[in-house]
Amino acid sequence: MSGVALSLSKGRGLILAAPASGSGKTLLTLGLLRHLRRRGIAVAAAKVGPDYIDPAFHAAALGAPSINLDLWAMRETTLAALVGGLERAAEFVLCEGAMGLYDGTGRDGEAASTAALSRFTGWPAVLVVDARGAGASVAALLRGFVAHDPLLPLIGAIFTRVRSLRHAQLLSAAARRHLPELAVFGALPEDLKLAIPSRHLGLVGAGEIAELPALIECAAEAVARSIDVERLLAAARSSRLSGAPEGALLPPLGERIAVARDEAFSFLYPALLEDWRRQGAALAFFSPLAGEGPSRDADSVYLPGGYPELWPERIAAGDGFLSGLRQAALLGKPIYGECGGYMVLGESLIDGEGRRHRMAGLLPLVTSFEHPRRSLGYRGARLIQRGPLGAKGARFRGHEFHYARTLAEEGEPLFGASDSEGHSLGSRGLKRGSVCGSFVHLIDRAL
Repeated sequence: MSGVALSLSKGRGLILAAPASGSGKTLLTLGLLRHLRRRGIAVAAAKVGPDYIDPAFHAAALGAPSINLDLWAMRETTLAALVGGLERAAEFVLCEGAMGLYDGTGRDGEAASTAALSRFTGWPAVLVVDARGAGASVAALLRGFVAHDPLLPLIGAIFTRVRSLRHAQLLSAAARRHLPELAVFGALPEDLKLAIPSRHLGLVGAGEIAELPALIECAAEAVARSIDVERLLAAARSSRLSGAPEGALLPPLGERIAVARDEAFSFLYPALLEDWRRQGAALAFFSPLAGEGPSRDADSVYLPGGYPELWPERIAAGDGFLSGLRQAALLGKPIYGECGGYMVLGESLIDGEGRRHRMAGLLPLVTSFEHPRRSLGYRGARLIQRGPLGAKGARFRGHEFHYARTLAEEGEPLFGASDSEGHSLGSRGLKRGSVCGSFVHLIDRAL
C-alpha cells in the first residue's frame, strides 16, 4: 500500500459478498440502497471488479452513480482516491462483491477478489448465502469461509431465498450455535417477484426492465421487514483511505468529447467520465438508437461498449449516427470505440440469425454473433504507436468480455495485449487515421 494516503473519513463502508454468483447479492444491495435512501441516509454505492451491469442497477435504486473498485485494473492510488471520495460524500458506503468471496484472478485465482478488496479497504464483509435446500449444514459452510482467511474482516451473514420463518430461525440458530462471533443480520424470503432477467453478458440492463422500479420497491420492503438494518449500519467501518489519482485514468480524447449513451451503448465507467471532467474536458451525450450523431462542436468521439448486437437494424438505419461518425473521421477528429463501440466502427456486424448489417465502415473489421464464442478476462494493453490515447508504449489495464467472433480484422493493430498473469495475447484492436478501438474496456493507466 505504498503511496496511499491515510486520513480519517466521515463515511463507513460494508461489502456484501457471497459463496458464489447467483446468491442474491444484487437484489439485497438494491433493497438496502432504496431503503436507506428512503430514510434520508446519505449512502453511496460501489461494485467490486469491472462489471458494468450491476452498477447500473445500483444507480436506479439510489438515483446516483455507482463506482467500480478494481484491485487488478486500478492503481492503488486510484483505488484509494475513489474509496476516499465515496466516504467523504456519504455516511455509509455499500459495496457489492463479485462472484464468490475469494474468487479473483492470477495463478491462485484469488487476486483482486472481493476478499482482497475487503483487506485493502478495511471494510468488513457480510456473506450473502442462498439458503434454498439448506438447513443446519449452513453452519459448516460459514465456518469454512471464516477459517479460509482468519485475517479477513468477515463479520456476519444474511440468508436469501428462505422458505419460511421457521426456516430462517433454523438457519440463524445453527449459525449462532457453531459461530457465536458471526452476526446474523437477517433472512430474505424466497419471492418470485424478486427476480432480475439475464442474458449472455449477465443480467439484462437496468434501462430495459420496465418493472425495475416496482422490483426495487419490493426489495426495499423485504429488507425493511427482514433485515436488522441498524445493526448492519453499526457494523460498517471507515477505510481511512484518501488521496487523489496520480495523473489521469485515461487521457481525454479531446476538450469537447461526444459520448454515445443509450441502451446499446451503456457500458460507461462513471469514474472515467468524472476524471475526464476533472481534467477539463466537456462531455456531450448522444443516442445512436435515436439516430443522433455526435455534436458538430465536439472535437472527439467516444463509443463505449454495450449491446449493439441487439439493435443492429436500428443502428444500420441510423444515418444521422453513422454519417456523423464518418464526417468526424473525415475531419480528423479522434474516434475511439470499445467492444460494442469497436464493432460499430467496423464494416459490418452479423447478428445471431446470420443477417449482415452495415456499420460505419471506418475500420476494416467484421464481427459476428451467429456462432458466439466467449472471450473473458483482464487485459494489459500497450499502445503500439501514438494515437488519441497517448504516446507509443503507453500502458493501460482493462477487461474484455464479449461473445462476438471476429471474421475480419485487418490493418494496423492498436494494442499489444497480455492476460492477468502477463502472458502475451498478441495484438488487439485496430487503428486507421484518427479512428481506433478494440474489444478491451480500458479502466486505468498501468504503472
